[in-house]
Amino acid sequence: QVHVVESGGGTVQPGGSRRIPCVASGYIATTSCMAWFRQASGEALEMVASIDDRGRIAYADSVSGRFTISRDSAGINGYLQMNDLQPVDSGTYTCAVSVYDTCTWLDQKDFHYWGQGTHVTVSP
Repeated sequence: QVHVVESGGGTVQPGGSRRIPCVASGYIATTSCMAWFRQASGEALEMVASIDDRGRIAYADSVSGRFTISRDSAGINGYLQMNDLQPVDSGTYTCAVSVYDTCTWLDQKDFHYWGQGTHVTVSP
């Protein structure tokens, strides 16, 4: 059994930063893709960042330059560092893991393990 848990959400002032962790328990293959998704109210689920087993990283244009994804070599502990947060960044952030060994071409349906999400609110 695999469980993925995020934490560290909360309320942040505009321009502030937040780091949210993702911890996977149970067996997680090192050959996998870990990604962060977010969903704002009334919006579709968006993949904001991903990292594969080779350390290749991709970001959505909406967060590029502000967010940093990281992951340990075992693929158990991951983090999403969020800088210069703005109200538009508010939403539920969810960590997910795919058993595929690359993040290229993956969509939300390709991720096998999902956390419950953590809420991030950016408000003055």
